Amino acid sequence: MTGLADAAVWASALTKRFASTLAVDHVDFRVEPGELFGFIGPDGAGKSTLFRLLVTLYTPDEGEARVLGLDPVKDLWRLRRKIGYMPGRFSLYPDLSVAENLSFYASVFGTTVERQMATIEPIYRQLAPFAGRRASALSGGMKQKLALCCALVHDPEILFLDEPTTGVDAVSRREFWDLLARLREGGLTIVVSTPYMDEASRCDRVALIQHGRILRIDTPDAVCAAYPLPLLGVRGVDRLGMLDAMRMHPHAESVWPFGASLHFTDRRAGADPRQLASELREWLAARNIEVEVTPIDPTIEDAFMLLMSQQERAEVAAP
Repeated sequence: MTGLADAAVWASALTKRFASTLAVDHVDFRVEPGELFGFIGPDGAGKSTLFRLLVTLYTPDEGEARVLGLDPVKDLWRLRRKIGYMPGRFSLYPDLSVAENLSFYASVFGTTVERQMATIEPIYRQLAPFAGRRASALSGGMKQKLALCCALVHDPEILFLDEPTTGVDAVSRREFWDLLARLREGGLTIVVSTPYMDEASRCDRVALIQHGRILRIDTPDAVCAAYPLPLLGVRGVDRLGMLDAMRMHPHAESVWPFGASLHFTDRRAGADPRQLASELREWLAARNIEVEVTPIDPTIEDAFMLLMSQQERAEVAAP
């Protein structure tokens, strides 16, 4: 790891409160130049507040941050020219056309769409057929692509995208992440937030965040590989009965729904998962619950849920 002066973004004990709510709780992290870095967490985790601190829209109550070596509080006017920011909610002008929105945002930064076409062309080519259409009349996926174009039209050095695919269909989500991959390959530093755990695999590194705290930072593969306990997938007809019963199991570390199945983490670290699967199947059968139980590999979502449950238990136990 290089020194702080070489980081694209770094934060130390960064904190933001709103009345009695601690939205960002003394977070520390760094983003390397050229990295696609993701903040992964559910709604209300503090992602949007954190982004607003980094893009000069909020002032922290404690701690400090640097973006491209600049202080978002003291150097806000210099920094704003260097960053592209796409907020969580669609914030372009709905009554302006695609072309008019792009021209307006380019003019704000003293440039033109034509001058920056090389930067936005991979995205704009999908918008070009709708250049005369009002932004309000675009589909959800096209709105997000227009917002991305507007965030890029001044050729920023770093891009902040706050939940860019929320509410967008699965195909548009995949297309959007493909666009981000191409931008990252071109050397652009990208910081993105998302509540979708499956999108974490598209990032170079991720920060799992909940209740304003960062639970873990690592590569997606390393987060999964560090899962410390045996994990079992359970399928059966009586899903609710299964959930209630497994939460009463003497070795249950955590149990949560995962698609059509349930994921059960056994707190006996190092035990043979196949033996534990057999034991859990028999334990449930003794309670007249017939299930299929198989050892499974953890996902980012599993890692997040385990870390979140451990954090919540620690908060309850704290004096």
